[in-house]
Amino acid sequence: MRRFVVLGHEAPTTAEFSLEDLPGAGRLDALCRCVTSAFCLSHAIRENVRVELVLADSYTVRFEGSELRRLNPDERSTAALVRNALENREGAIGAMEANPSPGVYISRRDGETTIREAADRGTVLTLHEDGDPAIDVDPPNDPVFVLSDHREFTDAETELLGAVSDRRLSVGPEVLHADHAIVVAHNWLDTAGFSRY
Repeated sequence: MRRFVVLGHEAPTTAEFSLEDLPGAGRLDALCRCVTSAFCLSHAIRENVRVELVLADSYTVRFEGSELRRLNPDERSTAALVRNALENREGAIGAMEANPSPGVYISRRDGETTIREAADRGTVLTLHEDGDPAIDVDPPNDPVFVLSDHREFTDAETELLGAVSDRRLSVGPEVLHADHAIVVAHNWLDTAGFSRY
């Protein structure tokens, strides 16, 4: 399975935001683009993908490709799934998740908990412009890509990733938006490290 953990530093933690102003909702537009980039193919959904959006270090919204329904390749409909999850956040008690719609779960996990749990299940690759060039690295079987939103990783996040990440990885010579980096990461895996097309 391919996993993507995206840290949304200013993301909303309640459903009190407008679908008409996603940039004003803690750059939820950027997080939604990460979700659609991770799952959407031209006429299909990648089923072997999990995306975990960490919202302001308070909640984690988990998307499971094998279960997802009603995911369209636009920010607004994806934001509606996030808002629906937040409307049901009271059902997330302790470590128990709420499951408000098919393939969408919400929990009270912070960033550290989400990243450490992901690290227990796969090879953690921190996507960062200062990482090792992906072309020089063999793709792992169960990658967990960790990305930040439009903000840099905090000092605490950098320290955590230094402890649990197997490698810092750069997907190209230019600094990309997080959603574009996800597309390149998929291509890296789809082509066995850019070596097979």
